[in-house]
Amino acid sequence: MDTKKVRRQVAAALHGHSVKIANTDDYLQAAVTVPLVDIDGQPAVLFEVRSGTLQWQPGEICFPGGRIEASDSSPLSAAVRETIEELGVQPEDIEVLGALDIIVSPIGVMIYPFAVHIATAQPLTPNADEVAEVFTVPLDFLLNNKPQVASMEMATKPLTGFPFDLFPPDYPQGYRRRSKYKVLFYQYKHYVIWGLTARVLEDFLTIYRNRTGGL
Repeated sequence: MDTKKVRRQVAAALHGHSVKIANTDDYLQAAVTVPLVDIDGQPAVLFEVRSGTLQWQPGEICFPGGRIEASDSSPLSAAVRETIEELGVQPEDIEVLGALDIIVSPIGVMIYPFAVHIATAQPLTPNADEVAEVFTVPLDFLLNNKPQVASMEMATKPLTGFPFDLFPPDYPQGYRRRSKYKVLFYQYKHYVIWGLTARVLEDFLTIYRNRTGGL
């Protein structure tokens, strides 16, 4: 093959190429909102407790949101759609404040978070099939209380049929420790906010602190 010709072909192929994450299909892609609400004139963050009948993470605390469907025009539209469905609010009740950083989890989930403000004159009517209850935490409490930090270890295990014959003889054939990642825990009253929800919350609080210096 002619090297110069290949270089021209590669340059032409990549000209104007829109860079994306190539292996998004390896991740469950979800979008959530971080809802700010007014409680007695003070800002608070709203959370959901997932229904105990759900197959995935029943009873855990989360933000409104869910899987990005093929019919969603964007991660934002998915986050807003899920928030409307789960909380029983109207589209006009939701003010989108901006996008937060994408969270790529070691457990195979990619989350697109968006900060929103929810203002409604009507009491929330959460979808009982998905939401057991909602609660709020004052923003100043979250800004002034650091989370507890723990660590989780990731490992890999080759499955039956893995071609070990292609590797050196001393290549390990069992579990292989790969890396550690932090797990955060925010406690408020009897509620424990942890996992990916806590990571999204931490990012939101960090951005807010860095841009405003806090309250």
